[in-house]
Amino acid sequence: MDVMLAEGLNHQPVDAISKSIINMGFNCVRLTWPLFLFTNESLGSITVRQSFKNLGLFSSIVGLQSNNPSIVDLSVLDAYKAVVASLAKNNVMIILDNHISKPGWCCSRFDGNGFFGDQYFDPDLWIQGLTKVATTFKGTTNVVGMSLRNELRGPLQNLDDWYRYMQKGAETVHAANSDVLVILSGLSFDKDLSFLHQRPLNLTFSGKLVFEIHRYGFTDGDTWSNDNANQACGEVLNEVVSKGAFVLEQGYPLFVSEFGADQRGTNVNDNRYFNCFLGLAAELDFDWALWTLVGSYYLRDGIVGLNEYYGVLDWNWFDIRNSSFLQRISVIRTPFQGPGYTETRSHKVIFHPMTGLCVQRTSLLQPLELGPCSDAEAWSYAPTKTLTILGTYFCLQADKLGQQAKLSMICSDYSSKWDTISDSKMHLSSKLQDATSVCLDVDPNNVIVTQTCKCLSTNDTTCDPGRQWFKIIDSTRATKTTKSFLQIKPIIHFLARNFFGSYI
Repeated sequence: MDVMLAEGLNHQPVDAISKSIINMGFNCVRLTWPLFLFTNESLGSITVRQSFKNLGLFSSIVGLQSNNPSIVDLSVLDAYKAVVASLAKNNVMIILDNHISKPGWCCSRFDGNGFFGDQYFDPDLWIQGLTKVATTFKGTTNVVGMSLRNELRGPLQNLDDWYRYMQKGAETVHAANSDVLVILSGLSFDKDLSFLHQRPLNLTFSGKLVFEIHRYGFTDGDTWSNDNANQACGEVLNEVVSKGAFVLEQGYPLFVSEFGADQRGTNVNDNRYFNCFLGLAAELDFDWALWTLVGSYYLRDGIVGLNEYYGVLDWNWFDIRNSSFLQRISVIRTPFQGPGYTETRSHKVIFHPMTGLCVQRTSLLQPLELGPCSDAEAWSYAPTKTLTILGTYFCLQADKLGQQAKLSMICSDYSSKWDTISDSKMHLSSKLQDATSVCLDVDPNNVIVTQTCKCLSTNDTTCDPGRQWFKIIDSTRATKTTKSFLQIKPIIHFLARNFFGSYI
């Protein structure tokens, strides 16, 4: 941004912020840098104090002097290095992201920073900047990657220049620092990598190339609040896969380096989008960076101390803005599959994106319920559409409308078959004995029940299907559900309740 200093240092010591990142369960920061900070000596050499004075941010200087006296009189370039050093000291990994050229808020199509050849985007200067940054942090082992340029965009964007300069930038970073991952963004605000289907990159190195994409609820305007949520989810996820996530099938890591939601919880557009996108994140098991850590800004859009409602931290940079949101995304902090992650045999888990929880059981006699995915039940999902607890004969069965879903050993009738329906592919639907269609749902106590399927009509734009969205995902993650089904008494009670209930 304009002051060229990481946000929040007027509120908290840099080490305190670094520690809070780890304490909240994150392990990496995507730290942005403006090109001119590293290529314009007169700009990079001004002190932090002077940078704030130039913008009239005198109250922020007071906060900086109190919380970070060792930084306030450094040059802005040295202050950037100090922030990297603090993150590294506190065991936070760092991805250095060239976010923009001219310091300021990003991004628009016509801000002069969008594509090679724009007013502030000289490709040769950009190569110089990449070289300097890669070299500067070569000895910092916690700097694990460099993102070459954020959200390429604007009227000048074209494929030939993308290949020419992104390949050159990748080779430049690799030559200057062979230890870091090289991360490449696509076109159209980092939504589109579809050109890689037909035209791969030609690089001299391998094994360290990563592609990144971005996605928010507002990426699609008001689609999520104005259209049917199932339809919106299906269309958006198809686009995300066809224009970006397909690189996983090509063998490349995918880094969703920006996604997020208004953490006040009142934004319908964001809430519906996030329910859908979290299901995809769990299913595809990609790496990600949540926008954003920032609780408030020194200066943004002419407003001093602007509150960032997408921020994990609150305005004061001390309190957590929404602890339930952090709990919800904790499920995707640990990989479900890998790569190189084979603690246990491959199985399925049933994930509920709205809560960030998974279907589990406490015993044969207790209802299925939602709980931490570390305690998730391990399932198999047969071509016959039967969901069976792995290693047993017990399958998931619909009983009665509005009643708890149950486990049964009779797995051949319709009430034991579960189809993924609707455009979202996240409704799990079965049929009762009277042929009534039902979907898995969750009651207020997080117990798994079956209800009438919601929001299936594309004309229904006000309905929110979040409680009925479940995702069957692959996992090799070890869980705590090692309870033995060979305990005789629970099985006898289970059989008695299910098969002899009318006689006892």
